[in-house]
Amino acid sequence: MSDSPLVVVAVLSVVFLAAFTRSALGFGDALIAMPLLALMVGMKTATPLVALASSTIAATILMGAWRRVELKVVWRLILSTLLGIPIGLFFLKVAPEGVVKAMLGVVLIAFGLYNLAGPKLPTLGNEKLSYVFGFVAGILGGAYNTNGPPGVIYGALRDWSPESFRAT
Repeated sequence: MSDSPLVVVAVLSVVFLAAFTRSALGFGDALIAMPLLALMVGMKTATPLVALASSTIAATILMGAWRRVELKVVWRLILSTLLGIPIGLFFLKVAPEGVVKAMLGVVLIAFGLYNLAGPKLPTLGNEKLSYVFGFVAGILGGAYNTNGPPGVIYGALRDWSPESFRAT
């Protein structure tokens, strides 16, 4: 990473925009920060930077909204996410950076198209699929810090209220 003042200001601006997005919507910080920071400082620097920023933002949101967390589901999501993270980290470590950036682009484009299409999805009546969504989120989170899309889709399938979704 270049330590020129312009690069530092650009990185801080991206992190601020990502934090604002996460605070307002409950997700999206990595969807904004990862592609922009990967272009500025590379994937190997952007990944831990976004992880640190995301964790800090999540902890801050949780302090104010912990009563709205879907506790019955959150432990399943966390457990399965933890199982997926090593796979994502392995991919980040062994894959060439160009491949990792291309895969990140595919994930972002697919999620954008999903949101544009706005498909009417069925509502899930139980939490059994939380393991699958959490595992995929772990892989994406370990490799790209973009564990949000599976969580967003799962929250939509569970028909969570905006407040509950943001907190969980």
